[in-house]
Amino acid sequence: MITKEVKLPVVNGAGFYEIRMESIGGLGANLAGKVLAEAGVLNMGFNGSNFSSYGSEKKGSPVKAFIRFCSPDMEVRENSPVTEPHLLAIFHENLSKNIPVTQGVGPDGIVIINTSKSPDEARDFLKLHAGTIYCINALKIAIEEKTRINTAILGTICKASGFLDPDAIKDMIAKNLGKKYASLIAPNLKTFDRGYNEYVLKKFKPDNKYPYIPFTRDGQKIGYFNQPMGGVIPSGGNSIFKDISASREGWIPVLDISKCTNCGECDITCPDYSFVWEDGIDPKKGKPARILKRIVYEHCKGCLRCVEICKFEALTTHKEFEVDKTILEKGFTDGSKK
Repeated sequence: MITKEVKLPVVNGAGFYEIRMESIGGLGANLAGKVLAEAGVLNMGFNGSNFSSYGSEKKGSPVKAFIRFCSPDMEVRENSPVTEPHLLAIFHENLSKNIPVTQGVGPDGIVIINTSKSPDEARDFLKLHAGTIYCINALKIAIEEKTRINTAILGTICKASGFLDPDAIKDMIAKNLGKKYASLIAPNLKTFDRGYNEYVLKKFKPDNKYPYIPFTRDGQKIGYFNQPMGGVIPSGGNSIFKDISASREGWIPVLDISKCTNCGECDITCPDYSFVWEDGIDPKKGKPARILKRIVYEHCKGCLRCVEICKFEALTTHKEFEVDKTILEKGFTDGSKK
């Protein structure tokens, strides 16, 4: 399937149109990059390449996907990461809290971000120097269609690029899902169409509000010359000190403090120490006890194990975008609103 001949709207000095995806494991950036590259090369006649970069292969770890397109008469000799993308796709807005995701994005760049924020709010959140921002609530679409956010973001990428053929991408989505996940083809194509149409965009000119952030590589903090004796890592990683909210896929537990009995089973099952306890007086027994005060959502990855183990319905499952923001800030509700 080769669609009509299309020219790239802009290329860099090496002759490539470049796309970078910033994501975490589990959101489908690796597959999205593969689908996009195959659609451009096999269905549209470009030359191109794609690869992903990630650390430990587990859900929640940072993932980057890189896609390059060039004219069919040009050989692809580049295999390095994309440092100055023409188009940047951010799969979760909270990634920007820990990773400088907008590095290398110039004033003519396009930024697609999965968020419920407006473009003005998104620019301030990202501290973007300049460029065109496309805001798409891919998480809401994915929950409603019972899919993943990657196909919604692919739809917005297709629209924002100005040259990618939606039929070419949809054909590759269907082929990649194939016989193994045939039942998911239709909802994912619908998710793609919604991502193609349900965005909000705004272009920002350089106004000195935020500085341009060039791409840099920090290198390894520990190496051959400065590693501890025996290669021991003295301070192991711990998610209690990190914001892991980017790992959530749209669902969160909500604590109704009026139904809580302070039994502690939620705290035992929580893998990330998301619950805050304080010394107090048990309201039923009138004796000193540990009292559950709130959930710290920065530490919650939305696994919902606490909801499964709670026998008193003090913890219930909700769509994150439907929960009142004051509850997310306080970490609990008294039953009056959710």
